[in-house]
Amino acid sequence: MSELILLKLGGSVITDKTKPFTARMDVIERLAQEIGNAFRERGSDLQLIIGHGSGSFGHEVAAKYQTHKGAVSAESWLGFAEVAHAAAELNHLVVKALRQVGVPAMRFQPSASTRTRGEQLMYFETFPLKEALKNGLVPVVYGDVSVDAAQGMSIVSTEVLFDNLARELTPSRIILAGQVDGVYEADPTTNPDAEIIEDIDRGNWEEVEAVLGGSHGTDVTGGMFTKVRDMYRLTLAMPPMQAMIMSAEEPGNLEAVLKGQMVSFGTLIN
Repeated sequence: MSELILLKLGGSVITDKTKPFTARMDVIERLAQEIGNAFRERGSDLQLIIGHGSGSFGHEVAAKYQTHKGAVSAESWLGFAEVAHAAAELNHLVVKALRQVGVPAMRFQPSASTRTRGEQLMYFETFPLKEALKNGLVPVVYGDVSVDAAQGMSIVSTEVLFDNLARELTPSRIILAGQVDGVYEADPTTNPDAEIIEDIDRGNWEEVEAVLGGSHGTDVTGGMFTKVRDMYRLTLAMPPMQAMIMSAEEPGNLEAVLKGQMVSFGTLIN
């Protein structure tokens, strides 16, 4: 029986979040190659759904127009279109890189298939995506805008999409591959002595919750705290599924995880 993995490539690793509209193409192409290597080695033993953040593409524009707050001004709907365009622009680069190394990637545009109410995902048309997955393709979703029943418009993050997909498809693992090595007890960029938290579970969740902070750069989806909290709640609801937060900056890390090798990095959420 094949293993289903949901893999997110964080906006912090595939873009420079401090420079608007700046893709890290060398990293995108390397990660695509690592995904391709794992996909070819494991063959039909691996099913993969890829998601990615919008990084310095979507987040900058969303912050400018306050898209996450809804239709709050005369320019809000223009901003809605601008954010959608920026997010799709980065998605095009990711999908192109995957296809160039032989991964049968196919984009699925969240703004055309979702509806939200505030922070809640109310509707997500997943049938086409599930059919693509069943027939050997690799669906690619991404952080995007969504029409919102309460406030006109909202942001739908990859984590929210993954939460919905996980509950429908029951993957064995969710991998969040970003810039940092995992979840730290303090911000490693300001505290070089901060230690990584190797495991998060019921026993230490309250302590972890107290120390988590936001991500670096502009992020309108809540930063590290939201990501870890949502993954923790999901693993609680769906044992024995695991989530992993890891760095994709070190060449070979992602490939090793996708191949199912034993690794000594990252934070495991049970």
